[in-house]
This record gives sequence, structure tokens and C-alpha cells, in this order.
Amino acid sequence: MQIRDVPVGSGAPLVLVSGLNVLETLDEALACAEGVATIAERHGLPAVFKASFDKANRSSRSSFRGVGLDAGLRILEEVRASSGLPVTTDVHEPGQAKLVAEVVELLQIPAFLSRQTDLVKACAETGLPINIKKGQFMAPDDLVHAVEKARGFGALGVMVTERGTSFGYHDLVVDMRGLVTMREVAPVCLDATHAVQHPGAGERASSGDRRFVAPLARAAVALGVDALFIETHPDPDNAPCDGACQIRLPELDALLAEVVAIREVLDLTRG
Repeated sequence: MQIRDVPVGSGAPLVLVSGLNVLETLDEALACAEGVATIAERHGLPAVFKASFDKANRSSRSSFRGVGLDAGLRILEEVRASSGLPVTTDVHEPGQAKLVAEVVELLQIPAFLSRQTDLVKACAETGLPINIKKGQFMAPDDLVHAVEKARGFGALGVMVTERGTSFGYHDLVVDMRGLVTMREVAPVCLDATHAVQHPGAGERASSGDRRFVAPLARAAVALGVDALFIETHPDPDNAPCDGACQIRLPELDALLAEVVAIREVLDLTRG
């Protein structure tokens, strides 16, 4: 599949999907996109900018959800024009698909909605590629059904993203075997941000442990994933959503140096 001019899978270079968890201001989004673009170029990786205009599954009704559809799409449009990066964002309802598709190059289906047929259908019918995040409640081989739905409804391409599986109360675990299983049906991305989340464990919100972002990313690249999803924020401790799981741009820079080295070793071994 391709995200604009970025090939994903089938031996293509590792793709970085990175940006803010949720849009806050235009200036912050532009600065983040510029940082992601610069770091990705430094390491020779194609990049896609990601940010949500709405977080529709927040734990509490008082939690920050984002800037909303209209304002969010205006920001994403400016980010795309300024940075030159392809852009992706979440789609939560079938009626949003066509509107969002006018601005982004990749539609993302959230994990909790990965089995929603009407949503998958609406996104597929836009003609854009789709990133389906595996539900925390799903086994890796169950995701084949979501992929078949999307392709059957005409999706231009489908990528699947692992973001952890429910492991008791308030915890997730990444079964690395699942990355191999899912890669048999579609290009695979590891969401190293939400995989370290502790769902619902914070005060009226989810918490997490960013210490494990880098180890999971390194392990996934060693297994041969096609893309990495890593969210970044200038001040994660004060981010309005999932701050405990996000890393700063300098940490992203250091991590990409490591995963590129791993990928190069694998390529030499295969060669």
C-alpha cells in the first residue's frame, strides 16, 4: 500500500507515523510537524504526521477531547501545507469519513471501533488507504476480518496497527507473536505509545509508562514491522491526554537512531 508517495510494506523502508496525541493549537501542531519532519529526514525515514481532532473515547466527560472536527481539519490542512508531510487522523463516525478524506492521506480507525462495519465501509469508500488499529479485546488473527471488510468495500490499501491487548485490569501487553500473525494479511505498524497505556488507571483518565516505548519499538523493528507509531509532545507531563505515554522530540530522535541501526543490521543479515 501507499500513503500518498510513501510505500508501506513489501520491503519498503520503515515508516514513521508520529505527532501529537490530540490537537491543541495551530502553533503547537506546526512546530511538532516540523520537528517530526526534521528528525525523520535526519534518519532517512519517510514520515506521516498524526494528530487527533477529537478523542471520542475519553474516560471522563470532563476530560479534554480536542478542538473538534472543523477546527481540527483546518489545522491539519495547514500542517500538511507547511510541513509537506502526509497527514492522518482518527475517524469516529461514518459521517466524518468524506470530510476528513478531503484533508488527510490516511484514515485511522480507532481500536475500540475496529469491528464497526459501517465505519470501515465509509472509510474504505473514500478511496484512501486505511489504518485499522487492533482492538484491545481482539486476538491478532481476528483482525483479518476487519481487513477483508475494508478491502471488500474498496479500500485503496490497508495497514493494521498493534496497540496492545487487555491484560487484566488497567494494563495492556504486546504479544510479539501477533505482529508476525497480522503481517500475513497486511503491513503492520506498532503503536509504541498506546501499547504502554494503563487504561483507566489515572484519575478520570488513562495513565501509562513511557519507559517502555523505546524497548517495544526496538523489539518490533527487530521482528520486521513496516511502520512505527510514536506520539510526541513538548511537555508530556502536562499534555491534556495520554501524556504518560508520550515522549519528547529529542527522545524520538535518539530512538530512531536505534531502530534504524537495528533495521540496517537486519538488512545486512538478509543480504
